[in-house]
Amino acid sequence: MTHNQTIAQLQELRLQGMAQALQRQLEQPASTELGFEQRLALLVQHEIDSRHDRRSARLLKQASLKYAQAHIEDFDARASRGLERARWMALALSDWATSGATIILSGATGGGKTWLACALGQYACRQGHSTRSLRLPRLGEELGLVRATGTYTRWLGKLAKTQVLILDDWGLVALDAPCREALMEIIDDRAGNRATLITSQLPVDHWHAWIDEPAVADAMLDRLLPQAQRIVLKGESLRAARTKKTPSSANQS
Repeated sequence: MTHNQTIAQLQELRLQGMAQALQRQLEQPASTELGFEQRLALLVQHEIDSRHDRRSARLLKQASLKYAQAHIEDFDARASRGLERARWMALALSDWATSGATIILSGATGGGKTWLACALGQYACRQGHSTRSLRLPRLGEELGLVRATGTYTRWLGKLAKTQVLILDDWGLVALDAPCREALMEIIDDRAGNRATLITSQLPVDHWHAWIDEPAVADAMLDRLLPQAQRIVLKGESLRAARTKKTPSSANQS
């Protein structure tokens, strides 16, 4: 059997990583100096790495992050923000994505809340966790679509199973009854089981009034707040400061 046949069979078996690694070995004469087990180990490792990269890329695409290229390593650590790099990295590298944690990122507009949430979501994708970003001002539009297509229950089920859910711009627009009901369902399904990231300009003390239904607000906040990790960002708008220096820049907003 020729090398080309072997490569073709690996591709037929969907072992693309091994096929690429074998082709690379054939093109590098020095690899023939390695023993059979060493060469095989390299092929297997390349297949594992390739599958991990493809899965991460697929999860990142499904996440629909506003800032898909946000990385936890690129955190802006200026002291005026009220969040030190050490605390940020300790949070990002902890088990928040698998422990069902609730993380609340609050502060004035332009403080970097959405960017930070996307960085955490992007890292979760790299770790192999399913992730989804949901902008609450557009929740009504999404509800209208899934109800019209008869997929509301399935949509809720997918959100419940998603390991990391970002609820972006919490409190930015008023909740109507259908959105309030759906949000309650989403939070109830996830409480203590799946990680939820919330970004909000609205101080936590005002959330009860924003929900605008006392019984639902009590139930919702009881599931969110007791064990939540809260990060309050301070200082001037990063977006405004960037505009003064480099109008085309668009990070950490």
